Amino acid sequence: MIANRTRVYEFFRSIGVVPDEHDGLDLPVTVEVMQERVDFLHKLGLTIEDIYNYPFVLGCSVKKNMIPVLDYLGKLGVRKSTFTEFPRRYPQVLHASLVVDLAPVVKYLQGMDIKPHDIPRVLEKYPEDLGFKLEGTTSTSVAHLIGIGVARREIGGLLTEYPEILGMKESGDEASQPTGFLNSVIGLAPDKFGKVEEKMPWIVNLSDRAIVKHVDFLKECRFSSEQVKKMVVGCPHFLHLLLESTIKPRHKMIAKKGVKYSLAWLINCSDEKFEEQMNYDSMDIEEMEIESSFHFNNIMKPRNDESSNYEDDDSDV
Repeated sequence: MIANRTRVYEFFRSIGVVPDEHDGLDLPVTVEVMQERVDFLHKLGLTIEDIYNYPFVLGCSVKKNMIPVLDYLGKLGVRKSTFTEFPRRYPQVLHASLVVDLAPVVKYLQGMDIKPHDIPRVLEKYPEDLGFKLEGTTSTSVAHLIGIGVARREIGGLLTEYPEILGMKESGDEASQPTGFLNSVIGLAPDKFGKVEEKMPWIVNLSDRAIVKHVDFLKECRFSSEQVKKMVVGCPHFLHLLLESTIKPRHKMIAKKGVKYSLAWLINCSDEKFEEQMNYDSMDIEEMEIESSFHFNNIMKPRNDESSNYEDDDSDV
């Protein structure tokens, strides 16, 4: 037995795998079986580095573990073209139990009103979803969404678009932290945070510093506190754009033109479209206001009070 394991370790060294990482792992007794596993992983597109990052993958049987799992994913609709990246992102899937681990998660996702044809796309986007405990991370994340005001009927679409939400660590103080911070910075009521997270779920991952910098920019542009709050609720994506390389240069260029524009247009306009507009002698104001709400015209003029009347059209951006 010891001699067989020694030969297996010698095989590991020959392919560049450190044997010490496999101490205590239940490995096949022959080099031939181990070679079969390595060859199969290579056919999937995995490299020695991938194996090194998750050495337990070599404890997976090709016939008992890997093939059944990949067959199951294929029947769900997961594309074979993703079979390399899928186990690279979540290698634990190769030794998961179909009945105990995978099927319950898929059933749970379906119960969240994710359409059957969207299930494989969700798993391709975020394979890690298959590893979350239904009574732990997953249920806690969904409960958090409902708790902050996300409508139950909206959750399926939200998870389809942003499946990583199920992996957010949102329990106890961690869940309330972004809500409390936005309340302190812009006066956003906790029950309004759900509307912001529906539009941009990853806001919970933004640093406090990033949020403050963007809010400070709006305040420097002489917007009232109430206007800033409405802008963040309407266009939370603004909070994760690069101020120095995107927002400020665009604002400066348009300010020189002496025209008004909406926040939505500023952040949604592609670089190509923006450059095209800048090259026109006269800009298409109507197009720039399609999703308008708050305009950056005359923003550097001094204001008398917080309720100064800046031009806005009450739209929900």
